Amino acid sequence: MMHRMRAEYADGGASAAVRLWHMVRGGDSVAMCGRELDARAPAREAVDWGRTPELCCHTCGAYLLREAPWLADEHRPGPPGARPETAWPSG
Repeated sequence: MMHRMRAEYADGGASAAVRLWHMVRGGDSVAMCGRELDARAPAREAVDWGRTPELCCHTCGAYLLREAPWLADEHRPGPPGARPETAWPSG
């Protein structure tokens, strides 16, 4: 199943800033936590979870961990934005 992040706007709707990021299944506009989101709100790839200046929904994150496989290559040490190393560092 493909997951994507979708923004929840702050008070003021689309003209306001992003208040919180949620996770949705596919192109859905209902977050995994059950919150109805604006289908036109900004979306991001699931790998951006936790890498935004705005907070991410804790409940959506918990559901995501139950559905998405743990991919070790996405969690290798290194600076943000760097490509993962081909092997774990030794020493």
